Amino acid sequence: MISDSLGNPVTLREAGSLGAVNDFVEGFIACEARVVNILQVAETDGSPLVQACCAALHMFAESGQAAAHAAPYVARAQAGLADAAVSSRERRFVTAVSAWAAGALPRAIALHEEQARDWPRDLASVKLGQYHLFNAGNSPGMLRLALQALPASSDVPYMHGMAAFAWEQCHLLPQAEAAARHAIALRHKEPWAHHALAHVLLTQGRLQEGLDFMRAVSPTWTGLNSFMLTHNWWHTALFALEFDRADEVLALYDQRVWGVACDYSQDQIGAVSLLARLELAGVDVGPRWQVLADHLVRRGVDLVLPFLDLQYLYGLARAGRSQADTLLAAIDTHAQRPETAAVWREVALPAAHGLMAHARGDHANAVRHLGSALPRMLEVGGSHAQRDLFEQIHLDALVHSGQWMGAQNILQQRTNAQPESRRLARQADDLLQRLGLAGALGTKAT
Repeated sequence: MISDSLGNPVTLREAGSLGAVNDFVEGFIACEARVVNILQVAETDGSPLVQACCAALHMFAESGQAAAHAAPYVARAQAGLADAAVSSRERRFVTAVSAWAAGALPRAIALHEEQARDWPRDLASVKLGQYHLFNAGNSPGMLRLALQALPASSDVPYMHGMAAFAWEQCHLLPQAEAAARHAIALRHKEPWAHHALAHVLLTQGRLQEGLDFMRAVSPTWTGLNSFMLTHNWWHTALFALEFDRADEVLALYDQRVWGVACDYSQDQIGAVSLLARLELAGVDVGPRWQVLADHLVRRGVDLVLPFLDLQYLYGLARAGRSQADTLLAAIDTHAQRPETAAVWREVALPAAHGLMAHARGDHANAVRHLGSALPRMLEVGGSHAQRDLFEQIHLDALVHSGQWMGAQNILQQRTNAQPESRRLARQADDLLQRLGLAGALGTKAT
């Protein structure tokens, strides 16, 4: 039996497909665009592993049509399991991808956890399991999965990058930084580790260090998939925004964050998030909402992941598109169905109403709805840095609805945690003036 580049057994109908399989495995864990090369052998090699990898690629579209597009590959993968030569590793991977396509995510996660125990160098499975856990807001699960595989995969830099992000999402920042730096020492071009370290530096308020670091490693961001490329530039823009460098951030938006894969979910929400943050910082973004909304409207109603839909909704509403009302109504209907997960009804639905209210200037209702959703926003998925958008919108709604005491209580804590941030310092000073405390920071106790 032949093996992939990580030493995992592979059963192929065509020996020449091994290169495409390795492109999938290595491309997936390295966040590189070559992951899609597996599609080139989909018609000539009906082996279960090849077909399951192709199905996974279609599912990563994160669209309402993804499962239908993946279905033929899932069917061929399952049919191929009749071959007794197929390894237990491949069988479990096929079953996990099939469960994902069927919407049985707890089953898929359980299978990836089993795989990490029995085949700890199946790092495509580990990363896929982390993806599902991330979308469920289960960062401890992400870390357990990484630590299960790490001893057998310690020579692989991307494994340390996966561990680093899991450590960071668990707020275990020293461990996250150590893992990220170790990954980068093993391979300087490790964009997921760059990303994990950016999270650490932002959270710890090491803003100039973070900006300098991301700029320094950015020349290595070549051959990446659109998400990893645009997302790392998104992180770079966040650092610049804290220094009130509006022109620089707008240029990053125009040249790096938006325009790579305009129809892809992750590129779209990155654009929504950055435009919203720019506006919250007082920057005029010009016609950019309209350009972005032209792509958002083509999604129709997906309802794949609440974290995504909330940002589609906000982008459509900020552009004044009627499709925002359509999407909100669909979220409402979906959330009320008995078979729908409670996170839609109890978290996503009030958050959606709050975001719509804020986008349309109804700040009092934005405060009310977002205030009820924020304590549980972890459950919709996304990272701490990504979900911070919802907290910033809630804070802005507090200010604009005249609830200045509550706003000051939140804003000053954020300012204390980010002493290098000029944006936060400016906003905190403005709020103190509204509260009649202009110059208070310059007074001394007697």
